Amino acid sequence: MDVYKRIAAGPMGTEIHTIDMHTSGEPTRIVVSGYPDLQGRTLLQKRAYAKDHLDHLRTRGHADMYGALLVQATEMTEAGQADIGVLFMHNEGYSTMCGHATIALGRFLVDTQDKLLFPLREHLGYDTEKHETHLRLHAPCGLVRVTVPTIVQGGRARSDESRPVTFVSVPSFVSARDVVMNIPEADRWTALRAKGQTRVCVDIAYGGAFYAIVEAKELGFEGIVGFGYSLRDMDEAAATVKRFLATQRALVRHPSESDLEYLYGVIITDENYGHARESVGLCFFADQEVDRSPTGSGVSARVALAVATGRLAFGETTVFHSPVSAGGDDGFTGTAVEEVVFADGRRGISVSVGGRAWYTGAHVFAGEGGDRRVAGFLLRDCL
Repeated sequence: MDVYKRIAAGPMGTEIHTIDMHTSGEPTRIVVSGYPDLQGRTLLQKRAYAKDHLDHLRTRGHADMYGALLVQATEMTEAGQADIGVLFMHNEGYSTMCGHATIALGRFLVDTQDKLLFPLREHLGYDTEKHETHLRLHAPCGLVRVTVPTIVQGGRARSDESRPVTFVSVPSFVSARDVVMNIPEADRWTALRAKGQTRVCVDIAYGGAFYAIVEAKELGFEGIVGFGYSLRDMDEAAATVKRFLATQRALVRHPSESDLEYLYGVIITDENYGHARESVGLCFFADQEVDRSPTGSGVSARVALAVATGRLAFGETTVFHSPVSAGGDDGFTGTAVEEVVFADGRRGISVSVGGRAWYTGAHVFAGEGGDRRVAGFLLRDCL
């Protein structure tokens, strides 16, 4: 314990303190202190600064780790439109939206009493009848409204882990339908060859980030869970789809923000899994990072697609699973709430997403000055 206390107390060069949580198995590492100040007035400017100057401080541990950096002051907090901002971090950089991390942050931001970390904590609205706290989170994609079940004891509020956190993100929309890709022989993966297929049809939808959404059978797979396919099989298929679509900018046009116009991930789906209002999906995002959760922003995108295809009506709820949550009770719910119209005339949908998050630890990350690996590394880049 003496070494632990010495490192935790600092200074040792670089000490970053975090709280770790998971949502349906997908980690969120929340930075609570030690991260340098971000330059810039707007959240997107601060995101650009982190990318250009502080990229070596992205989350450590493994290639699928995910981080959340709280930003106390943004243009939305200054205007009274948001309570706090956040930047999301992954193995490729900084994403525009993250649903699983939003669910985790909802619990954490209700639980914390740290006024330096969360200066506007006391301004959060509390519904005494529903026992819920309402949080306005400024993400790079825009304003996310989070509802956190809350227990008040002795005048102090804490999150109620027995009930799901829900959020309504920025409006979701379908960007492109039935995009057909002809896959050359050299690029076909094993399952596609086995089925004798040469073409793949995908849809593109936005849920705070752009996703290619493709049925497992389009890729030559019978399904996702219980069919004997390996993660490597599906990784190869998803990577090929993303590579073929990545340069087609016309498929990822955003109504107002050009910074958000890129394909973030590929979601392989099996709509025949489980009951009528239940499905399973596997999301590969960023640099082929695998989401253990059902992917919150992906759920928003999939609900928009389901409404567009007539599979889901407003007010109806679907349970979305990942392979980790399949067969359990920790999938995400997705509900189409209302239709909205963008400034450019396009129609979108407000989607409510629900899920549960859990605490897993508190950590101190240290970096000594003489450590050549202090900036981190990826093993695959060393081969």
